[in-house]
Amino acid sequence: MSAAKTHRKLHRVGAILVLLPALILFPTGVLLQLKKEVAWIQPPTQEGSAPGLTLTWDEILQAVQSVEAAQVNSWDDVDRLDARPGKGMLKVRCENRWEVQLDAHTGEVLYSAHRRSDLIESLHDGSWFHDRAKLFLWLPAGIILCALWVTGVYLWVCPYLVRRRRKHSRT
Repeated sequence: MSAAKTHRKLHRVGAILVLLPALILFPTGVLLQLKKEVAWIQPPTQEGSAPGLTLTWDEILQAVQSVEAAQVNSWDDVDRLDARPGKGMLKVRCENRWEVQLDAHTGEVLYSAHRRSDLIESLHDGSWFHDRAKLFLWLPAGIILCALWVTGVYLWVCPYLVRRRRKHSRT
């Protein structure tokens, strides 16, 4: 079998193998590229009244509890805390994917919204499906996509090489 036929066959089989992961990877990748531009994906980062952090842990928890949609009763309902001292604000990410941004001096709620970027990222890296999906599905899909690129370039260049060979053999 010729190299071109082998590459075509590998290209077709590879394309079928990565069809489903690619249908998830590409749109989620585009959404993640836009996360800082589109508030629906990730709430825009606000600025506090002054640089630095002066709130106590209790004040942070009370401020977040004041946001009903966050559904925070205790620290167990908080996924993570992101401190931005240069902007004088704190981002509190709740277990229900709600984000509350607080002024780090006054405790005032600067912004509160659903944060979709974490869900989109877990879909993009495969961890939403299962922790092992990242390693056993998404990694092979990425390798196959790289191979598709190589075989695709070869299949694109191949006709030019054949024409050049034919042209030189005639002269």
